[in-house]
Amino acid sequence: MIYVIGRGWHTDISLPVTALAAPLSALAQGFPGVRFLTFGFGERQFVVNREQSFGAMLAALLPSHSALLMTALASTPEQAFGAHNVVVLHLSGRTMRRIQGRIWRELELSPSGRPLLLAEGPYPGSVFYAARTTYDGLYTCNTWTAETLRDAGLPVASIGVLFAGQVMGPARWISARQAASGQR
Repeated sequence: MIYVIGRGWHTDISLPVTALAAPLSALAQGFPGVRFLTFGFGERQFVVNREQSFGAMLAALLPSHSALLMTALASTPEQAFGAHNVVVLHLSGRTMRRIQGRIWRELELSPSGRPLLLAEGPYPGSVFYAARTTYDGLYTCNTWTAETLRDAGLPVASIGVLFAGQVMGPARWISARQAASGQR
């Protein structure tokens, strides 16, 4: 299973560490007690430097480098972000592998094949990694989340997705369909 998390204007994907396979599972090392890894996409300078000025926000709309924020959680996503902000999706092993592969391919790697660490993140147990995809006003964190879900084979549109509701709505619909069919 995975967790799709809505945090205001932003969305993340969280994966249970027990379901992770190599090479993504290596990211859990160094985080004692970690149970979930949560990934969110963003404009690199805006999220890493945490500059909240109007100029920084405008600059983030132009094509630029990106980052993945990875947060290692010892608690569940529901405990960390509030149950009303979290949608649980039950996935086949194949779909889970596709999501993990998509996240791994997003990471910019060093010549030795390790993800490029940019900085410590804003929360305990969080770090920023360099990402490959260009961020801009038409390819946001929500576009990335929707595209990751779609590329894994879930019925989620990604073209034209800019806002969290455009991700959370389809995620809730998929979750409701899974519940109605008894899929757990």
